[in-house]
Amino acid sequence: MEDGGQAQRAWASNPPTAFIFLITVFAFFLPILIYFPPFPPFRRDALLETHVQVGIQHPSESGLRKSTQKHNAGRSVPVTAEGTARNNAKDGVEETPKTSTDGGRIRSLWIYPIKSCRGIELRQSRVLPTGLEFDRLYMFAQLRSPFPAPSSPSADGSGPVEHTWHFITQRQFPLLATVQVDLFVPKGEADSDKAASGAFLLVRFPWKERGLRGVLESAAAKLSRGWRAQPEKEFVLPVAFPVGSSSSRSPSPVPPGSGQESDAEEGEDVEIEDRRPRGYTHEKVTIWRDTVSALNMEAELPRELRLYLGVSNRLGLFRVDPARLREVRRCAPTPAEAGYQPVAGFQDAYPLHLLNLKSVRDFDAKIDKDKDLQELDPRRFRANIIVDNNDYSSPYDEETWKKIRFTSEPGNRKESNGSNDKKLVPSTFHVSCRTVRCKMPNVDQDSGYRHPVQPDKALRKFREVDEGAKRMGCLGMQVTPLFTNPGLPEGRKSWVEVGMSVEVLERGHHVYILQ
Repeated sequence: MEDGGQAQRAWASNPPTAFIFLITVFAFFLPILIYFPPFPPFRRDALLETHVQVGIQHPSESGLRKSTQKHNAGRSVPVTAEGTARNNAKDGVEETPKTSTDGGRIRSLWIYPIKSCRGIELRQSRVLPTGLEFDRLYMFAQLRSPFPAPSSPSADGSGPVEHTWHFITQRQFPLLATVQVDLFVPKGEADSDKAASGAFLLVRFPWKERGLRGVLESAAAKLSRGWRAQPEKEFVLPVAFPVGSSSSRSPSPVPPGSGQESDAEEGEDVEIEDRRPRGYTHEKVTIWRDTVSALNMEAELPRELRLYLGVSNRLGLFRVDPARLREVRRCAPTPAEAGYQPVAGFQDAYPLHLLNLKSVRDFDAKIDKDKDLQELDPRRFRANIIVDNNDYSSPYDEETWKKIRFTSEPGNRKESNGSNDKKLVPSTFHVSCRTVRCKMPNVDQDSGYRHPVQPDKALRKFREVDEGAKRMGCLGMQVTPLFTNPGLPEGRKSWVEVGMSVEVLERGHHVYILQ
């Protein structure tokens, strides 16, 4: 006992020795913790064993960043009288000289696999009748009761009150902007028609449990993803429409590392619906004024997501049914003009949204800025195709476009590595109407902060330009794809890529038709 007490006193009387001992132990175990963390692997790591992540993953490679740097370097943007005259055209369709740089070039491409969640920037994409491949496949919705509540059990007093699913967006729940969506496709099939059948979406959102568990989650995040990383909750969704839920016969793949893998040999078709009771149901869901039947996959949602977003009602996750798409009419080309019936999935109204960076810059200069909005990020408008006009066209020149064609040039083959000649084929689009803006652009796409006023106020003040959309601001254009052989399903495909030149084939006047 006396010897033990002397040892403790000696240890306490020599703090440097104790400090050096602790540092030595820490230095010994730190590399072990880094390379062999005492936490289960993340699903992303499991997916990367068999899949590749799609899209631009580093901000320095973004086409928007490069364009902003070019603009800030002092590039002049003259507004010509010809451009102003075009913008004020009132009727008719006029043929224009087919100059390859007529409308500038594609600077950036975006898809939003889950409506209103964070997008994925691409260098190239396949174009389908529903828009860019993988765009708006899923959508969140909340179950709402009729308001005001009827005094009787139902409207006619004969049954229970009917609750209905209504889609949700960043307008009501701005934190949707911080829900990260990553797309993974099987290795070697990124450009293949089979890419979708084995693809997955990895969905992540910030979430930290309370107490010791939260401390461990923070440690796991920092050890695996860097010192600034925060704990997240994640779940995986299949891109392919689940087997047995529609006329689709493609089996739903099982995500690697999910514990649901089959023991079948590689390449053998496996019906996994019997291996995992999913509880999916077809239900009606309302998107704007349309009500469609879609597949409710809310069983895949972690309970924490509803709490994180602040949704008080029941939260659903709907997958668009490829056999029950919405027909697009109003300003879209007719079936006789397009050669097929234009359709959309969970897009607001039309298959594609096009934005002109020159127009965004011009509008940005008109906004009253404050500490919460110092520069207008084009991502706030959630476009699929972002172009940048040449120096000699005016802002909003795209509002006179009626038909355009994107063309690859031989000097731009670096975007597709020159490996696929079919991407050299021009892709043609019908420019259907202006995009009438709601208040969603008020949401910062990085933080999820919703500005109380801008840019909605400026849009209504400076961009009430469409006689069919009174007291509403417009920015961007709604676009419908056209195909060279639309009579056959396999002919309804084309490609777009960053760097393609924009050729304006027809110009004319646009009048928005309300839904």
